[in-house]
Amino acid sequence: MNVYQTENIGKLINGNPYVGRGIAVGKTQDGKKAAVAYFIMGRSDNSRNRIFVENGDEVIIHPYDASKVEDPSLIIYSPIRKIDNKLIATNGDQTDTIYDFVKAGKSFEDALDTRCFEPDGPNWTPRISAMLTFGDKLTYKMSILKSADAEGTECNRYTFNYTALNGLGHFIHTYVTDGSPIPTFQGEPERINIPNDIDEFTNDIWTNLNEQNKIAIYVRFVDLETGAAENRMINKYN
Repeated sequence: MNVYQTENIGKLINGNPYVGRGIAVGKTQDGKKAAVAYFIMGRSDNSRNRIFVENGDEVIIHPYDASKVEDPSLIIYSPIRKIDNKLIATNGDQTDTIYDFVKAGKSFEDALDTRCFEPDGPNWTPRISAMLTFGDKLTYKMSILKSADAEGTECNRYTFNYTALNGLGHFIHTYVTDGSPIPTFQGEPERINIPNDIDEFTNDIWTNLNEQNKIAIYVRFVDLETGAAENRMINKYN
């Protein structure tokens, strides 16, 4: 087994009915751009009733049909926010927690020490997060907060730190596949290829997500020399 092998992200998700929400972070093959992608899936009408909306550097999740919102607490949040030289991506309102802690001079880990998995037993959906830091070298951190047992008794916290390498990315998602309860993601973030073309990367993910359960995707490439950002957003319900 080659532990340094990378895989096309589309191949990792193709044929899988439900990987839940996912974050992919890395650097393009030519070394010129940082890449971040976030997607959401949903099985219930409440979960599927969502679209992504851009607001400057921020991405916000809005209900597609506000009249049909049942419980907004775990489905309406800002998955992408920027502060100083950092870009944050998460699957919940811990985006705001990380933002506030960074603004106060504290760390990614400090912020997530105050948070836990989602209170949606028996699934206990993990909170997944990432933060890119732009500087002399591009670095990024990824985290998953998971239940320690089937009863949701305690929270286990895992953080992974990376220095970005050309063409290499890491992919973390909330679930292994569909199930009852839904099995939580296991192990380290998966190693993926990051191409130079944002449309290729976006399509690799979007076209391979389960057609019935996919909802929306947002991808951003950031030029490491100029800071210019290029974005792609697809909403299934629009």
